[in-house]
Amino acid sequence: MRRNGQTDRIVVIGGGISGLSSAFYLLRQAEAAGRKLEMTIVDPADRIGGKINTLHRDGFVIERGPDSFLARKKPIIDLAFDLGIEQQLVGTNPEAKKTYILHQGKLHAMPAGLVLGIPTELEPFMKTEMLSTRAKCRALLDLVMRPRKEESDESLGDFLSRRLGPEVMERIAEPLLAGIYAGDLRKLSLQATFPQFGMAERKHGSLIQGMRLNRGKAPAIAADADKLPPSARTAFLTFSGGLAVMVDALDRALAAVGRKLGVKAVAINPQSDGSYEVALGDGETVSADQIVITAPAFHAAELLQPHADVSALQAVRYVSVANVVMAFDKATFGQRFDGSGFVIPRSEGTSITACTWTSTKWLHTSPDDKVLLRCYVGRSGDEEIVDLPDDKLAEVVRRDIRNIMNITAEPLFTEITRLHRSMPQYPVGHLDNIAALRSQMAERLPGVWVTGAAFDGVGLPDCIRQGREAAQYLSQLWQ
Repeated sequence: MRRNGQTDRIVVIGGGISGLSSAFYLLRQAEAAGRKLEMTIVDPADRIGGKINTLHRDGFVIERGPDSFLARKKPIIDLAFDLGIEQQLVGTNPEAKKTYILHQGKLHAMPAGLVLGIPTELEPFMKTEMLSTRAKCRALLDLVMRPRKEESDESLGDFLSRRLGPEVMERIAEPLLAGIYAGDLRKLSLQATFPQFGMAERKHGSLIQGMRLNRGKAPAIAADADKLPPSARTAFLTFSGGLAVMVDALDRALAAVGRKLGVKAVAINPQSDGSYEVALGDGETVSADQIVITAPAFHAAELLQPHADVSALQAVRYVSVANVVMAFDKATFGQRFDGSGFVIPRSEGTSITACTWTSTKWLHTSPDDKVLLRCYVGRSGDEEIVDLPDDKLAEVVRRDIRNIMNITAEPLFTEITRLHRSMPQYPVGHLDNIAALRSQMAERLPGVWVTGAAFDGVGLPDCIRQGREAAQYLSQLWQ
């Protein structure tokens, strides 16, 4: 590492939210340490922001990627304050609290007290029509079953089936939790997705009891909530102009950072003096003293394979998904919604996996006389639908919403966004595998850090936290 007074050269591979957060917090760390940085962001896309992609059309605010984040996850609230955009945060419509689950072709309101698919209030759970009496009784066995002694990882689906029974897992937990990853719960790591479930079992001997007790302790929103606008004090938040507000603010904050967009990093070549050369697909090279890799796991594996065992990255499979957004004229729509949308178990056999009643959930997203819906397709084991031609994909989605909600109105327009290989799937043992990779990299590639959605959380706050952790790790090497 260079001496004080010399310029540290840093390359950030990946211009999504993980890469942008890494760059932002590296600049702050350098300023605090009195060091000079020469930083370059490299990304094969022609724009920064990764999957965050907000479209403004005809008075609508349409998210073509992620649409919101959990307010209780503080890193993104911290970033909003750091960027000076906290006053643009907005919450969900307080009149749209209900979420529905499709069961036997009909929408059923989720039982009160359901937390991440886990019942914490028994009376509403026992009254739901989505489960058989036998399944409800099986779930209650969790209250008296002994906890698993082993602390090794297991699949999320196996854990939930073991504690609550397969019917609760498939009909309630799976559509709620799998939607976050578009995954198969029986293949996803418990420790890497919902470690709080395992902790609840070990600490309290019961998943239901543990989640019930934790429910009262967990903050619904972050600690800085009193400084936020009154409309931004709900469990989920976004920005009034869409999530691109955050990307635009990062873009301004990183104005002095170099960009190599539309070109892919193809190799990392260590140099005899301890520095690196990052080779780009167009034949150029960029010199670096430190490197942050926030690219998808399959791209990161290509870069690191000559230097380390990348089996941990190769084990992270990706799922392709798409979202289909439809705008309607309220006068001809013929429906009114009293909730935020619905999710669908695999067993229902529909093409869509979920639907957000966007203009009801987020009042800022639509003119008052219009309606906006967002439907999701694609999940593990059902990805072919994503690549249907636009007209065919729109047709199957409209068929589903007609059958489920009796919506027959013609859309004013339809926006389709395909996100190929966008949803990382954490396999069982993922955290241990990644820890081993990073230990090996510390020895073989000092000053190179790899992170992002494929590592420790796919949500925006998790990616921002990982970007900040990357900055902290690299800045420690400046000492």
